[in-house]
Amino acid sequence: MAAKSPYAIDFADGGVGLIVTGISHTEEDVMDLENHESKVRRKMMKRKLELMVNDEPWDIEVDPHRTLLEVLREDLGLTGAKESCGLGSCGACTVLVDGEPVLSCLTLAVEAKDKSIQTIEGLTKNGQPDPVQLAFVDHFAMQCGFCTSGMIMSSKALLDKKRNPSREEIKEALAGNLCRCTGYKKIIEAVESLIQD
Repeated sequence: MAAKSPYAIDFADGGVGLIVTGISHTEEDVMDLENHESKVRRKMMKRKLELMVNDEPWDIEVDPHRTLLEVLREDLGLTGAKESCGLGSCGACTVLVDGEPVLSCLTLAVEAKDKSIQTIEGLTKNGQPDPVQLAFVDHFAMQCGFCTSGMIMSSKALLDKKRNPSREEIKEALAGNLCRCTGYKKIIEAVESLIQD
């Protein structure tokens, strides 16, 4: 038999209750109270957040522990950024935040407040793919496609900052993006094809 709480009381009908703040409650009352408190705590934890994603404002409520990747994929339906390692090692989740490549699996959504977020979906303008996207297609710089959005976003960030990067700078910019299919040669060639003198 379980130890009896010093606050427990036995009712004449055989039930057991608890005395909380001088008032006796049944086990069912206590369970209801705990459930209510749990719901209130969860609601209090959610934060209203305005995100600017692909030049479009989004007003959402998020738990502060949720990553930018989770919010983009699950709440906004933007599934271009992929979850692969979940450790920030592969780059498949790369998006641009204020023009900088960011691993969205390691970035809390609340950290992106008041910042401009760009995903692979936001590169297409008026139905036209971005030149980086076209270069990847033209140079067959993808196979399975799982890493492609992260590769493109990292390449886009580099080319937006530097119009004529060296091969070493391209490799450095893509160092955080892993591809298990292409061997990188075609990816680097795709980026090099966009270099402007």
